[in-house]
Amino acid sequence: MKLFKLAAKSAWNRKTSLSLAMISIAISIFLLMGVDKIRKEAKNTFLNTISQTDLIVGARSGPINLLLYSVFRIGNATNNVSYASYQDIIKMKSVKWSVPISLGDSHRGFRVMGTTQDFFRHYQYADSQQLKFLSGSAFNHIYDAVIGYDVAHQLKYSLGKQIILSHGIVSTKFSEHDDKPFRIVGILKKTGTPVDRTIHVSLSGIEAIHIGWQSGSRSSLSISAEQTQESSLKPKSITAFMLGLERKIDTFRLQRKINQFNKEPLLAIVPGSTLANLWQMVGSFEKILMTISTLVLLSGLMGLLTTLLSTLNERRREMAVLRAVGAHPYHIMILFSLEALFVVSSGCFFGVLSLYLIQILIQPLITELYGLHLAINFLDSEQFVILIIAVFLSLLLSLIPGYIAYKQSLTDGLTVKF
Repeated sequence: MKLFKLAAKSAWNRKTSLSLAMISIAISIFLLMGVDKIRKEAKNTFLNTISQTDLIVGARSGPINLLLYSVFRIGNATNNVSYASYQDIIKMKSVKWSVPISLGDSHRGFRVMGTTQDFFRHYQYADSQQLKFLSGSAFNHIYDAVIGYDVAHQLKYSLGKQIILSHGIVSTKFSEHDDKPFRIVGILKKTGTPVDRTIHVSLSGIEAIHIGWQSGSRSSLSISAEQTQESSLKPKSITAFMLGLERKIDTFRLQRKINQFNKEPLLAIVPGSTLANLWQMVGSFEKILMTISTLVLLSGLMGLLTTLLSTLNERRREMAVLRAVGAHPYHIMILFSLEALFVVSSGCFFGVLSLYLIQILIQPLITELYGLHLAINFLDSEQFVILIIAVFLSLLLSLIPGYIAYKQSLTDGLTVKF
């Protein structure tokens, strides 16, 4: 108990230098914990880009490629799926619901996706959250469009705005479907998924704008928007489709059945496992961030060691007096360890406290801008291990100045040198 009081008084006498060391430790802990928090939330958000969808089916290619163009709107399909095959598969006994996807058009850099109203009912993300409308509702007319939050925010679009879709990803004057404009009837709330950057229209709308087009260019025959409504707008093919099953246990059986489909070569993937594989490929940056944050923590601990060593020469007489009044060598070691423990523990406390306070303040902004929900949870086991390691390293480093003080002679410490 006396050692605690002595360590507290000794630390108070050097409060300025130790406070700076404590602030350095607090900043290091804040960065390390903050990076770990963002890393985990980013991973959870990525893995939950699509939720409660059992299978995604497209033309046979690679699982990653199918996931990229069907979920993330990146790249293009190698081939389409015939609408007849789609109808055959959704009639299978184990299928509960389906959502067709038709890609290939764009608007001012944003991808257009043709689908049905089932998309708004069944698409879920981030631990089973459903899509919600910021304003308006789902499309009901052939030329209705529902836009994601980022589309509305970046292009300053509102309900009732008429937009022109373009054929293909690159928009040019010659590729515009300017004879068949769409009207915005709904704007979705922020999700933090590719839905935010997508323009959703009906499958019949996709078919309508391509009537009279051949090989990616408009034919000389002009068909008005009114005339297309009288035509048969049933699609011949779609890009991909999502499936929800009656029972999860049937997932792999149906996947195998679709992969062996005899009418055309198809590929069915489980989105959860494919997302996990994709994260392993693109998630190496998290290791780099953690390495940098760990180095920042080590530099903070080295700053603490430097502080203790820099004051060691000033404390030689203090240590000698303690030895003279009967302090054992281990008392000196414990004294330095207690000071280091106090500084690092305080730094850990204030670092974690700062993290929580800033997280509370910026959580709505991060969710609004990036769709990343930073859940305010208690420290997990990994974060506790990080704090314990930080304290253990500080105690280990404190043995260095303690050992040096122990080795200094009693006579040298009591002798005043001029």
